Amino acid sequence: MEGLVMQGPSAAFWRGKRVLLTGHTGFKGSWLALWLHHLGAQVVGLSLPPATAPHLFGLADVAGLVDDVRCDIRDAAALAAAVRQARPEVVLHLAAQALVRPGYAEPLNTFSTNVMGTAHVLDAVRGVASVRAVVVVTTDKVYQNLEWPYPYREDDALGGHDPYSASKAAAELVVASYRASYLQAAGVALASARAGNVIGGGDWAQDRLLPDAVRAWQAGTTLDIRRPQAIRPWQHVLEPLAAYLVLAEKIWRQPALAGAYNFGPATHEAATVRHVVELARQAFPEGLVAWGDGQQGPHEAGWLALEVAKARTQLAVAPVWGLSAAVQRTMAWYRQQADGASARQLCLADIQAYENDLAAHMSAGLSA
Repeated sequence: MEGLVMQGPSAAFWRGKRVLLTGHTGFKGSWLALWLHHLGAQVVGLSLPPATAPHLFGLADVAGLVDDVRCDIRDAAALAAAVRQARPEVVLHLAAQALVRPGYAEPLNTFSTNVMGTAHVLDAVRGVASVRAVVVVTTDKVYQNLEWPYPYREDDALGGHDPYSASKAAAELVVASYRASYLQAAGVALASARAGNVIGGGDWAQDRLLPDAVRAWQAGTTLDIRRPQAIRPWQHVLEPLAAYLVLAEKIWRQPALAGAYNFGPATHEAATVRHVVELARQAFPEGLVAWGDGQQGPHEAGWLALEVAKARTQLAVAPVWGLSAAVQRTMAWYRQQADGASARQLCLADIQAYENDLAAHMSAGLSA
């Protein structure tokens, strides 16, 4: 895409900004807290304790870099008090029940966290005069999945077969309602971010492809793959995080840009589970895999891809690392961390490499 002048997170914008980051103890939240600190922001992290063991939050000592607040976003009163105390200028809402299969197991928790939790965050925000920009992170699974061979655009119908997807689609309606009913008139720019499947070092959640692969192969056991032909828009964790930061900057300066945005790889880079596993095995050539026939477990979409033209044209956001590079960096992170490398330093090295590659693309006027 010649001629595109790509945008990346601006240290000049984030330096000294008071940022409220919900979900900072999670995988993406920990990475984002590290990046915000690297950019010079003053971060208040608000979250439940980490949900996995081990967890990136602890291994990278994220608590030492932020004002670490424990709060359940389902508790409206406690959340409102914490937001008033933080007096943020920018809010990045990542806290969620973020997995499909646990959504099936605990639907009420999924809906209360993802729908009412989002409503609680936005209701708390409308009572704090310091807030100028809010980004709510949902998912690529908010669309009514018709299994058609086209990428989904931001104006396609929302829906959700499973509780997780439905809860995130409902959260999008909450965002649109609060923007139209309260926040736009109050001078608060509110946007939502729908990102594709994220990979990267430091994720130890269950039922995620590469963490499951690393666990199995480091233990010398076989990785079981339920749906090898399922297609997803895979991307390194730094891709959507960079997009969230740019989105917040853009709507701060141009509130008219507030709305919903897809963030993901180019459509042709959407890939099967099998292809991603084969890329990952390059780091673990001895790793064993048992391929399923796609019939195991509850319903999951077979094909999912995102149209990202709006992000490219409105925000100048485009992918930096292709799929092969994303998988290679992810597996290298896990191998080096298992060999004793510092989790924080591994993350910061990836952030620096991403910033360097982004700068090269920006100066060349090209996207990946």
